[in-house]
Amino acid sequence: MERVSVSGTRVLTPAQVRGAAEVPLGEQLISVDTETIEARLAKTLPRIDTVDVVRSWPDGIALKVTERTPVLLVHKGGKFIEVDDEGVRFATVSRAPKGVPALELAISRTGSTAASLRRFGENRLVREAVRVAGALPASVAHATRSVKVRSYDDISLELTDGRTVDWGSSEKNAEKSRTLTALMKAEPGARHFDVGVPTAPASSGS
Repeated sequence: MERVSVSGTRVLTPAQVRGAAEVPLGEQLISVDTETIEARLAKTLPRIDTVDVVRSWPDGIALKVTERTPVLLVHKGGKFIEVDDEGVRFATVSRAPKGVPALELAISRTGSTAASLRRFGENRLVREAVRVAGALPASVAHATRSVKVRSYDDISLELTDGRTVDWGSSEKNAEKSRTLTALMKAEPGARHFDVGVPTAPASSGS
C-alpha cells in the first residue's frame, strides 16, 4: 500500500486528513483496517461528519470526506463555536464564517421565560434553535444575522438588513419555511414577518 488520496475537504486540508488517518503505508492493501481508520478520523477531526475509507486497487486508499456544515455560531470569549444541523459543536474558529447566523440566547432566569428554561433546559433550547436554522430557506439563511431564543415557542430571526421574523417554536419548520418564502415575495417592502402560525401568517411595517 503506497498512496493515500483525499477528496471532499472544504475547510480541512488533505494533509490534515492524511495525517489524522495514520494509514499504515507499506502494508498489504487487503490487510488495512478501514473501520479503524474511519473511527480514528471521526475522533481526531470532529469537523468530519462522515468518511468512507475505500481500497483503491492495486496500491492505494481513498478517503472520501464529508465535512460538517455550520448552521449556527455560538459566540464565546472572542471566538465562535460552529454548530451543525444536528446540534454538534464541532469546531472553534477565530473568524465567523460568512452567511452563518449567530445564536442569541435571550433567556431570563426569572419571569415568563424562566419556566421554559426550567422545563426544557438550555441545551434543548439550543437544539430547537438549530432545528430552525437548519430548516431556513437558503436565501433567508444567508441573510440571517441571528437566531434569538426567548423560550421553547418564542424563536425569532434578525436579518442582516434589519428585518425580523417571528418563527415561534421549531414545530412545522418545513411549512413555516415555505410560508416565509411566499410571504417575502408577496410583501417585499415589509419589515416584520410572523410565521408562528403558518396557516395564518402576517407581515407589517414598510
